[in-house]
Amino acid sequence: MCWSATADLVAGTAVAAIGVACVARTRRPRDLPLAALPVILGAHQLIESAVWRADGGSGPATVAWAVIALPLLPLWVPLGVLCAAPAHARRRLAVPVAVGMVTCAVLAYSLAARPVAAQVRGHTLGYALDLPYPRLLVAGYLLATVGSLLLSGDRRLAWLGVLVAGGAAVCAALWRLEFISTWCAFAAVCSVVLLGWSGRPDSTAPQPPAR
Repeated sequence: MCWSATADLVAGTAVAAIGVACVARTRRPRDLPLAALPVILGAHQLIESAVWRADGGSGPATVAWAVIALPLLPLWVPLGVLCAAPAHARRRLAVPVAVGMVTCAVLAYSLAARPVAAQVRGHTLGYALDLPYPRLLVAGYLLATVGSLLLSGDRRLAWLGVLVAGGAAVCAALWRLEFISTWCAFAAVCSVVLLGWSGRPDSTAPQPPAR
């Protein structure tokens, strides 16, 4: 299936619905930020459907899409992983969390100070924003998002990190100019892994006495 307004609409609706199920299945309050990630990514694809219908440009849909893709995700993902992580993994997550905060701040400032525009390129969308030190920012972005998943201390989250890292490599190789759009779509689909993860039991809840 090629990317289009319809494809983003269908994918976004499905991923957002799975995200709602993730939140409903969550038994530990500290898992909620990460369980809600598919809701955010699904909404992100729905917004991109509006970007398609506007034929790109720099309108409100483009700006809303960029706010989620650029400053929000590199902060939300590592903080969500930190909240959900077991105690033994939290110290090593300090690095991706700190990198995510810095990356978020730089991207937020750039987005506030410079215009962002979307352009339809065949069956993909390309987003243009004049960023300082773009390679360094991409490295920080990936360390914050993929790195936090790989360092989470949870097998399913680490598996999600591997999938998203592989998707980043493929999207960068095939769609260099449309990398961020195609990778966000791939990450949204991969986030369905969280449906199984979200149903894990709360090990901190009081257990009934043994008989």
